[in-house]
Parts: sequence; structure tokens; C-alpha cells
Amino acid sequence: MLLRRVVLTTFAVLGLTASAVAPADAWPGVPAVPNTVVLDGKQLLRTKVAVLTGDPTARRALGNLLTQARADLTAGPWAVTDKTLLPPSGDKHDYLSLAPYWWGTSPVTDDNPYGCPYVQRDGQRNPLVDSIPDHAARGAAFGAIYRLTLAWYYTGDPRYAERAALDLRTWFLDPATKMNPNMNFAQGIPCKVDGRGIGIIEFSYAFTQVIDATSILGSGAPGWSRADQQGMTDWYRAFLGWLRDSKNGKDEAAAANNHGSFYDMMTAALALGTGDRELAAAIVRGTETKRINVQIRADGYQPLESTWTRSWHYFTFNLVALTRLAQIGEHVHVDLWHYVNPSGAGLFTAADYLIPGATQGQSVWPDPELDFRQYAALDVLHAAADAGDAKARAALPDVPVEPGGDLYPVRPAAEQLDDIATTS
Repeated sequence: MLLRRVVLTTFAVLGLTASAVAPADAWPGVPAVPNTVVLDGKQLLRTKVAVLTGDPTARRALGNLLTQARADLTAGPWAVTDKTLLPPSGDKHDYLSLAPYWWGTSPVTDDNPYGCPYVQRDGQRNPLVDSIPDHAARGAAFGAIYRLTLAWYYTGDPRYAERAALDLRTWFLDPATKMNPNMNFAQGIPCKVDGRGIGIIEFSYAFTQVIDATSILGSGAPGWSRADQQGMTDWYRAFLGWLRDSKNGKDEAAAANNHGSFYDMMTAALALGTGDRELAAAIVRGTETKRINVQIRADGYQPLESTWTRSWHYFTFNLVALTRLAQIGEHVHVDLWHYVNPSGAGLFTAADYLIPGATQGQSVWPDPELDFRQYAALDVLHAAADAGDAKARAALPDVPVEPGGDLYPVRPAAEQLDDIATTS
């Protein structure tokens, strides 16, 4: 009986039945529609109903998600204060990472902990970079928070929500371990520059997953309080201010390639997550001229991403940012999906350009790629198909699924499936 009530009530919330059906709050245990910024809250609710009613695609995807989320229950928590090397500020609460291909030329001593001065060695990764845990810990924490939150939303198991809350509080809120809301010291080069704007991309799409996770937890998760939600909102607001006002943030905003796309995506998500819908809409609208007009040719080719030795990765990576921006736009009534630039290109043509490589492999891809993974395009094509791209939808059955299974049905937004987080 409860299942029937949940399903009927959910349909009512989504406008799929007559308005006479009771509203969602009439039945205990009926999930709310999360006020998410990238994900579509109503789509999440539809998927929850699909799980409850036995839809095989939804259940298979949820099973794959839960396999990962169960491991997340005993991993972490992670904190920026776990590092031993101090950032130039002397404050462990400041995020720290180093440019990977710069090396010290002097012995490391207490007075010279980085071995300054530094020189660049192309293609040679300095092991000191990986001894600073903030970058890897950020990836582990943000991914776990997102998976755990979704696992709670779909199953109702409080263990997932409670663990997600612990991970969030540890990274963002607890006075002893929280990260200061800046990236002043990301991708620094010791003895040369404390931090660089290009380091901001280390938060990439994963940070917007955290924003969605807190929105989902705020829809009624056990153990997640109003104070927790307000604390996260305050952190987001402070970080947004830093992104928009700092030199590093302004440098990244000026980048023409994927760095600029991800900057726009993060600032738009933060604006929406903190209630500034006008700013979010303005950022998404600006994507038309600042990003799509500059980045995508008439045939969907992305020339600014073609020069990398990992071109396939970067073509899909940039579209992760742009498709997520389009999803943010849906929340603020800006249709980025169907914008066409002066050459006749848009997000659909850029997604369609990936189809031969996604379905046939590297032999048909024209540019360099050191580690070609067809499935890297899967989420982008999913997102484009959901937005109405018929070519992308037709191609999906022929695209290999990423290791661990296709999770898109339960977290419908593009992710970077061929993670090369060790490169800048």
C-alpha cells in the first residue's frame, strides 16, 4: 500500500496524474523533489519511482552505484589539514597543490622544504606533487559524498546520509579540519608563484556534485541539520566571492579553453546554489558567446582542445562542463542546449562529432590520444540525448559502458569517465 501511495503521489508531484491526487507531504516516507543545481530533481524522483516499480535499467544502475557507495561507508573522512607541508600562508586549512612538471634543484632541508629553486621538466612528474594529499583527497571526498547521498536518496538507508554528512562536515565545516574557501595555493610553483588560476580546475565538475549532494541531503536526510545546510551555503557564498574577485579566479575566467568552461560551470552552480538566480542565468547566457562561439566549429570540432596529446579526453572533458552548464541553464530558463553559434554549431553538433570515435574507436579519431577510451563520451551523449539530440540517442547502444557499469540513469549528468586527474 505504501509503495502504491509513493508512486501515485510522485506522479502527482511530477504532473503525471490528475491534480486530485494527494500532494507529496500527505504520506510519510514520500521523498521530496530536491532543489538541485545541475541534476533535475524531478528526474531523480522519477528514477526513484522506477527503482521502486522494478524498472530493470534503473535497478541495474542503482546496483552499480551501491557497490561503490558501500565501500564509501568505510573510507575517509578526508581533510585538507592532513598534509605535512604547509602552504605559503602557513595555514593547513588552505588547499595546496603543486604544478606537476616542475622540480626542485637543491636538497630538501628544514629551511628549504621544497628544494628551491625550481625548473620545468616537460613530461616528468615530480613525486613531491603526489606527497601533498589535498588533490587526491579532494577527489575521493567529493566522489564519496555524491555517491553516498544518491545511495541514501534512492534507498532511504540512513547510513549513507550519515556518512555523507560526516565527509561534508570534515572537509567544509568542522573548525579543526575545514578547508578555507579559496584556492590561492593550487598548482603553485615553489620559489616562483604561490598559486595559479589554472589550479581551480582541480575542483572541476566534482565540486558541483557536492553542491547537488547538499541540496539532496537538505530534502530530508537524517542527521543533516539546518545548521549544516546553512554552513555549506555560507561556504559556497564565500568561495563564489573568491572565484569572482581574486586574481586567480579572474585569470581562470579569462581562459578560452576547457579551463574557462569549468570556471563558468562552477560559478553558475554556486550562484544558483546560494540563491542568486539572476547571476546564474547571466553566466549561462554568457557561455554562448564566451565559450560556444569560440570553442566549437561548424562540424562540432573543438580546435582549442585538439592540440593536447590527450585530445579525445579533452574533447569530452570540455563537453562535461558545457553540458552541465546547459543543465544549470534549465533551472534558470536559459536554453543553452539549442543555442547555435554563427557557424551553425552548438552542443548537439559537438556531441555528435564524438559519435564515430565513441562507437568505432581510435581508428576513426583524427587527433592524438595516448589512452583512447571509447566510453569517455558515454555521459556526454547520454546528456545530449536527454536534451533531444536524436543522433546521440541512436548511438548510445553502440558505445561501450565504463568500468563499474553505466551510472548515468541514477546520476543523470556528465562526468569525466576517463579520469586523468594527475595532469593539469
